[in-house]
Formats: sequence, structure tokens, C-alpha cells
Amino acid sequence: MLQYAIIFLVVAIIAAVLGFGGIAGTAAGIAKILFVVFLVLAIIAFFRGRRV
Repeated sequence: MLQYAIIFLVVAIIAAVLGFGGIAGTAAGIAKILFVVFLVLAIIAFFRGRRV
């Protein structure tokens, strides 16, 4: 999941440099969402692992 967030972030940076504002904004938004989902899943996995 974190890998996909990083990929979308790189796509957003490349699109922004080339001047594709709409594509860059969309890719950056997807990267943010995936990163938040990754963080939530990582926190859940951390706390579930400590109880075992």
C-alpha cells in the first residue's frame, strides 16, 4: 500500500513538472488517500501484534 502511495506521488511530481495540473492534482490526491489508509492499517497491525 505504501508502495502505491509513493508511485502516485512520483507520478504527481512528474506531471506537475510537465505542466499537467489536473493529472498532478488527481495523482497527489490518490497518494494522500493511500498513505492515510496505510497509516491506519499499520497502526491497527501494531496494536494487534502487541496483544498476542
